[in-house]
Amino acid sequence: MLNEFTQVLTIAGSDSDGSAGAQADLKTFMARGVYGMSVLTAAVAGNSYGIHDSVNMPVSFIENQIKDIKDDFKVSAFKTGMLSDSEIIHTVTEAIKDKPFGYFVLDPVIITKHGAMLLETEAYQTLIDELFPLADLITPNFYEAKKLSGLELENKEEIIKAAHKLRKLGPKNIMIKGEHSDDSIDEVEDYVLLEDGQSFWISEPYVKTEHINGTGDTLSSCIVAELAKGQSMEDAIKTAKTFTYNAIKHEIAVGHKYGPINHFVKDDIQ
Repeated sequence: MLNEFTQVLTIAGSDSDGSAGAQADLKTFMARGVYGMSVLTAAVAGNSYGIHDSVNMPVSFIENQIKDIKDDFKVSAFKTGMLSDSEIIHTVTEAIKDKPFGYFVLDPVIITKHGAMLLETEAYQTLIDELFPLADLITPNFYEAKKLSGLELENKEEIIKAAHKLRKLGPKNIMIKGEHSDDSIDEVEDYVLLEDGQSFWISEPYVKTEHINGTGDTLSSCIVAELAKGQSMEDAIKTAKTFTYNAIKHEIAVGHKYGPINHFVKDDIQ
């Protein structure tokens, strides 16, 4: 029975207000019934008003965190989130290239939901060159998919074309998340291109709220949890979409402005 409980891992930054980053991942892991571990790449000082300071972890410390998890635990799936610079990205690549942690979901934290660039040019290219080819799934948001594909994504045909372009960068499966910063839209529609060539659209109603911090983290970490439990990629993605939608829809009153989503939500909530 040693090490038989389902275990997962996030390699990401720490958000002090608990709304995003590794904290959102760990809350999602617990909500989905798996044991979550974390390798911290950075730490952010912030609250619901914004981010006010940040610091990167030394690469030797990142290496030691990963080594200690490799030496003891049986991780079935993992994700990466914020990887701040080329050195950190390269360090993580070297540590995981022998596939020690099962399924790899890459949340490419490149551009915010409002279109602001988060990575310098060198780090952006390092992420594509080194980590994309290792990923079982990437989950770019609308703006990240625009940047990565070089397309404007003005219609479904362009989104489909973008997904095929992203496949050529190396990841096995692609999930392009729909645009959701425009209050005029009625639903958020994502496009998924699977490794075997099958594809599908998946949508949920748009929720007008400022409590959306950590939605991308929650979606990707829920996929990780479901893959670790044995779901197929398609089913894991669909489960994660529903869980994240319910976590947004059923607000939790925390913070003054841009608050977290609700990880206490249950599957049977409609």
